[in-house]
Amino acid sequence: QVQLVESGGGLVQPGGSLRLSCAASGFVVDYYAIGWFRQAPGKEREGVSCITTYDGSTYYTDSVKGRFTISRDNAKNTVYLQMNSLKPDNTAVYYCAADSYPWGRGSSWRDSHVYDYWGQGTQVTVSS
Repeated sequence: QVQLVESGGGLVQPGGSLRLSCAASGFVVDYYAIGWFRQAPGKEREGVSCITTYDGSTYYTDSVKGRFTISRDNAKNTVYLQMNSLKPDNTAVYYCAADSYPWGRGSSWRDSHVYDYWGQGTQVTVSS
């Protein structure tokens, strides 16, 4: 059974850090491109970051560049999103998703429709 399980969310003060984990089961995460998305209340789901498997290329939405880092631990079959210098507008439910086209889709990584599997999400709240 294919499953993605996010963890690591929580309440953090502005300027703080969190590391989200996306643990995969039922498939090998190294054979998939993995994306992180988020959805804030009243807003559409947006792509945050993506990591491919062919050459390990990484992609970020402009607002998180330099603050967020995506990485993969193949031994643990897990993908991480390290989030530093968090801001209140980073508050959202964060989801990870797996795309069976492992080489990545260039700028189309943001298209949620290309992803085959989704996790249930983890809440991140940035507030003082």
